[in-house]
Amino acid sequence: MSESLNDLEKDIEASRARLDQTIDQIQERLSVSSIVDEMLGNARRTPLSGVYDGALEAVRRNPVPVLLIAAGVGWLLHRMSSDAASAAATRRRVRLAEESLPVVPSGADRVYDPDLPTRHPVKDLGETTQI
Repeated sequence: MSESLNDLEKDIEASRARLDQTIDQIQERLSVSSIVDEMLGNARRTPLSGVYDGALEAVRRNPVPVLLIAAGVGWLLHRMSSDAASAAATRRRVRLAEESLPVVPSGADRVYDPDLPTRHPVKDLGETTQI
């Protein structure tokens, strides 16, 4: 009985050791550096690997100008997207403002502004005109 328990304990320890190795391998493969290395390896296997290597070499020789260029392009894209969004919002506000004004149908539609005085004052219905 004790031999079978010892065998079971040895099997359990061996399984734990294999599991630890597997977990370590998975963690190593999912680390940031290994993912970047794998992506770089995939990029180098393409037909454009010479262009990629030249660009990588330029980045290594001149990191500050490359970062400034990347920041400028990012800022430009951000401004373009925010300008497009603000222009769309302005168009939407103008359209809603035009739709909210009441229109009096009279052949040629005119915008009625209740804050402006009328050109011809309305006569009181109780008044009578004598001709």
